[in-house]
Amino acid sequence: MDSTSLRSTPKDVFLHLFNIVTFYLSVVGFITLYIQYINALFPDKLNYYFTNIANGVRWSTSVLLIAVIAYIVTSWMLERDLAKTPEKRNLKLRKWLVYFTLFISAITIIIDLMTFVYNFLSGELTMRFVLKVVVVLLVAAAVFGYYLWDLKRQNGKTSVPKILAGVVSVVVLASIVVGFFIIGTPGQQRARRFDDERVQHLQMLQSEVVNHWVQKEKLPEQLSNVENSITGFSVPTDPATQQSYEYRALTDLSFELCATFESTSTNGKIGGEVSRLYTSPYDAYAQNWSHEIGRTCFTRTIDPDLYKNNDVNGAMPDSKIIPVK
Repeated sequence: MDSTSLRSTPKDVFLHLFNIVTFYLSVVGFITLYIQYINALFPDKLNYYFTNIANGVRWSTSVLLIAVIAYIVTSWMLERDLAKTPEKRNLKLRKWLVYFTLFISAITIIIDLMTFVYNFLSGELTMRFVLKVVVVLLVAAAVFGYYLWDLKRQNGKTSVPKILAGVVSVVVLASIVVGFFIIGTPGQQRARRFDDERVQHLQMLQSEVVNHWVQKEKLPEQLSNVENSITGFSVPTDPATQQSYEYRALTDLSFELCATFESTSTNGKIGGEVSRLYTSPYDAYAQNWSHEIGRTCFTRTIDPDLYKNNDVNGAMPDSKIIPVK
């Protein structure tokens, strides 16, 4: 068959487009995954929120795992089709996609190197930045090298695609397994999310207890006393067991809130930093909620001088609650 008169069939268009899209998704997922690993291992002290990193790892792992499988399957189908009809190697669609991928890879390498030089001249090179540049550079260079080879290779049979498929599969699997050691297993992540919700519940209960004291000048006898049909506040329960949280008034100004946690907020030491599992960018008082696995109680003492003149219309800020050591 004359390759100049060969046209793309709907099947060719589908396979080539699907293959290249899943390839791009695989590359993006791989780079994003390792960038999140670098963020965890070399945390930025000014912007380090382990929960965000864990979410990023889960998303990139999901994209990488599914996209790589789809890419390998379609690559196998394309290779089998090319073996039957070698002339299809010269399809315009295929060459356009290959050259476009080479273009994207080359641009990525150039921008990556420009960014590195800029930060070097600015004196802002850090280990985490250098590692991110290296990851992007290696991946882009590998993509460029492979598709350049694929463009130049002859029609003869070769085992290189099969070998690369095996290597890619091993690397992807190893990359996903590494995440279990960095951010924990899916079960550990689920436990942390439950604990995150428990801490949020305790923060709400603490604010409502303080509000009750401000309005009535006495602590509630039990948590049901802080429920409010007007504001719609009802006492939350444990998200996993649906059990009530423990509350006890210790003195006229002191009270205690207790919950049972499934993980510890201080064991996530990654890269020498304590992972702030339960902080948001706006919560500077999460240390008041540090806990270990199991039943943990938090004792709070109200300072009357801080609240006696306050007009309370909503939740009281945690910063005005002094924990008793």
